[in-house]
Amino acid sequence: MEVITCTSLDEVRTQIDQLDDQIVELIAARNGYVKQAANFKHSVEEIKANERMEAVMDRVRLRAMEFGVSPNLLTKLYTIMIDAMVEAEISEFQNAKSL
Repeated sequence: MEVITCTSLDEVRTQIDQLDDQIVELIAARNGYVKQAANFKHSVEEIKANERMEAVMDRVRLRAMEFGVSPNLLTKLYTIMIDAMVEAEISEFQNAKSL
């Protein structure tokens, strides 16, 4: 991803706002797939999938380093996001099982 050189603070803020819109859209898409995953799992323990979470975190840390972003920052962000999405997936799983 290329970062353009801005000529004003307003331009910088516009670019950041556009990226924030894309980030929110991507997180929403990720959340949609997480909810779908509940349909393929058989237990809450399978949803928690600690090995999968560790693999995701390892991958994210590597990608962060490739892009020159703090791996600790991405780890914190992903921990918050994954924890919330796991809770949503558990709810989706429990709702589907109660039907």
